[in-house]
Amino acid sequence: MMNIPELPNLIHYAIPFFVLTVIIEVILTVKVKMDDYEYKDAITSITMGLGNVFIGLFSKGIILAFFVFLYQFRFFTLPFAWWVWLLLLFAEDFCYYWNHRIAHESRLFWASHVVHHSSQKYNLSTALRQTWSGSFYTFIFWAPLPLLGFHPVMIIMQMSISLLYQYWIHTELIDKLPKWFESLFNTPSHHRVHHATNPQYLDRNHAGIFIIWDKLFGTFEPEVEKPVYGLVSNINTYNPIKIAFVEWYHMLKDVFTSNTSISKKLLYLIKPPGWRHDGSGKLSTDLRKEWEQNKKREA
Repeated sequence: MMNIPELPNLIHYAIPFFVLTVIIEVILTVKVKMDDYEYKDAITSITMGLGNVFIGLFSKGIILAFFVFLYQFRFFTLPFAWWVWLLLLFAEDFCYYWNHRIAHESRLFWASHVVHHSSQKYNLSTALRQTWSGSFYTFIFWAPLPLLGFHPVMIIMQMSISLLYQYWIHTELIDKLPKWFESLFNTPSHHRVHHATNPQYLDRNHAGIFIIWDKLFGTFEPEVEKPVYGLVSNINTYNPIKIAFVEWYHMLKDVFTSNTSISKKLLYLIKPPGWRHDGSGKLSTDLRKEWEQNKKREA
């Protein structure tokens, strides 16, 4: 029988740290005369984050049960050893990359992920603006890990570590870090690109901890032009309930009210945000192509 150590819930322990660092960032932001903090926006983000933590008390049980079920059918049995944690660091981050990328390429997953992109500001409080619905179904992207023999408790822990890492990169106070670090890891510069609505930045830099996945799979974009944050079509509300569920409403409305075949109705769940069955919609790839064509004309 494997000896399983009791591992702490890192997110809960980190809450006081989150509060302290947000306060410090507010002070520094005002001191260096950058754009003032949008306090309503920050409060909304913190409210979304607290809601996510509360919902996590229930969803974590579902996720753990799912991983435990799959673990019965594992191909290997890996110990709680340092080298397994190292393997898991990269394996979990690989799963996160594909979860994050699909969240931008499939509307069903975008419906929950859009919450995190709904702020038009970019600061540490934005990192706390988390989904209330995604934790109930996005965990399927981590299904290979228990099958490979990583213990479910280890997986849950590494998922928390990944989220904690991504907290500090939500800031404009840090410019670019040393080149070796920028080439390997996700950084504030890389993640500012991810949150931007500039056409060349759309659906880029999906990394969690390591930026190497974006470079390997063709979704990397360096920060050159100043990012403009938010959504292509902003929600323009501070109401947490609306932010949490507005895209679900619009997506399901398209499914049930669009005048087309059932098969095309279902495509509203699978296709990227902006897709329309009659071809009238604009995808992020279309906006990027338009930008590239304009750049060529200017040259």
